[in-house]
Amino acid sequence: MGGSASQLRGEQLLEYQELTFLTKQEILQAERRFLELLGKKAAPYHTNADLLTSRVSTETLCEIPELKANPFRSRVCLVFSSDESQGLSFEDFLDMLSALSDSASVEVKAHYAFRVFDFDGDGTLGKNDLKCLVNCLTGEENNLNDDDMELLIKNILAESDIDQDGTVNLSEFQHVITKSPDFASSFKITL
Repeated sequence: MGGSASQLRGEQLLEYQELTFLTKQEILQAERRFLELLGKKAAPYHTNADLLTSRVSTETLCEIPELKANPFRSRVCLVFSSDESQGLSFEDFLDMLSALSDSASVEVKAHYAFRVFDFDGDGTLGKNDLKCLVNCLTGEENNLNDDDMELLIKNILAESDIDQDGTVNLSEFQHVITKSPDFASSFKITL
């Protein structure tokens, strides 16, 4: 039921369809890609357990064409990993592809984008997070001088910090995202 070369059982495939924004075909394509990243072929000699217990390293994932040019590629992998030190499992990989698919809602995409930009993991985007964000976007060799960085962060906070507490929370971030019509189409991965 999961396809002749697929290691997914029919009920697993249905469950993944229910739990993600992915179609059956996209899940099967993700399975093939995941096995390729592991250096394995989708063939009868690989078991369902192999698929569900193996992990792809963050380094390997960061080199795929869909992520390689993304300045936040390491953060994306980190946010979707259920075990940060071990890379991504197949289910982590599906979660990533689901949240970054065309079918995911703007709210889901905003939630994950916020987590990607929350470098210190404290649930808000403070000045240090915004500085890291700007540095990722401008590249290490193009870092702004301190005065320009401070002005840029001040402007970002003036536009997005509704409660004026010096940070951007998830709700404020989502509010800003609703003003950006191209956000949903730019925060995606297509295999």
